[in-house]
Amino acid sequence: MGPSQFSEVGRFLLLDPYARKRLAEADKALGMSVFDGLRDSQEDDYSESTQIAFLVNSMAAADRAEDTLGIRPDFCVGPSFGQKAAAAYAGCLPFADVVRLTAEMARAEHAYFTEEYQDAVTHTFVRTPEEKLRPILAEFDERGAWYDFSGHLDDGFTMLSVHEPDLDGLKRSISEAGGYSMYTMVPAVHAPAFTGLRRRVAEEILPKYNLADPELPVVTDQDGTVIKTADEMRTMLLDTFDRPIHWPRVVSTLKESGVAKLCITGPDNLFHRLDRTKASFEVVRVGPGKRSRGPRPR
Repeated sequence: MGPSQFSEVGRFLLLDPYARKRLAEADKALGMSVFDGLRDSQEDDYSESTQIAFLVNSMAAADRAEDTLGIRPDFCVGPSFGQKAAAAYAGCLPFADVVRLTAEMARAEHAYFTEEYQDAVTHTFVRTPEEKLRPILAEFDERGAWYDFSGHLDDGFTMLSVHEPDLDGLKRSISEAGGYSMYTMVPAVHAPAFTGLRRRVAEEILPKYNLADPELPVVTDQDGTVIKTADEMRTMLLDTFDRPIHWPRVVSTLKESGVAKLCITGPDNLFHRLDRTKASFEVVRVGPGKRSRGPRPR
């Protein structure tokens, strides 16, 4: 889940029959209009309504993939915000419960970042391999400035969390090193510093929900572990708050398991574009901005 245009997401919600069905279920679960909330929060890329709309569209696209393409997956992975869709798709919770869980988690995130780490952001950048990134981080260390890794997406493709006043300097250093800054997430995500948010969700939110064992193996986005129990799913949902994404390990697990085709269901601005993804799988996209792509020559 990344920044998206309301026009594209909203159009899919209203026009796609699978999305309309899931949207009605989400509205009923919450007792409110998800579409209206999405329209009213266009300036917030990660609002409660935006996260629920992402869940709805992801599940709707998965429904379409099953019905129109006959796809029956052997594994499921939901990187970052996609974890909740993975929990629903794998049968760990009914969809209505996942809608409510998503809303509660979004509210907890908002409250946490209002009270703590108010100026924390997560910056995503490319073309900065380890040998070029190391001196940039050394400068942070010399100043005693905070940073945390929030994601390792591909070779030289990193998500780094910093305090907002350090962001411009980070961008300059990346540019001077030959790298390219992509986008900045506000608030920050997936950083080891956010154990307080993890604890809040573990104590106040997840105990309300009775997770079941997944009906198909789920690959964690943190380290590529294959999980098969409700307790492991619960841990994965909590790990998203204070453990970085590691997409190369996900790809390795899928390849070692014999996966040749990757069906990405729902809005995606990132994972289908990664070199490691394109080189490893035939990629099929279903949902807003859908496109199919075969493996790249090696």
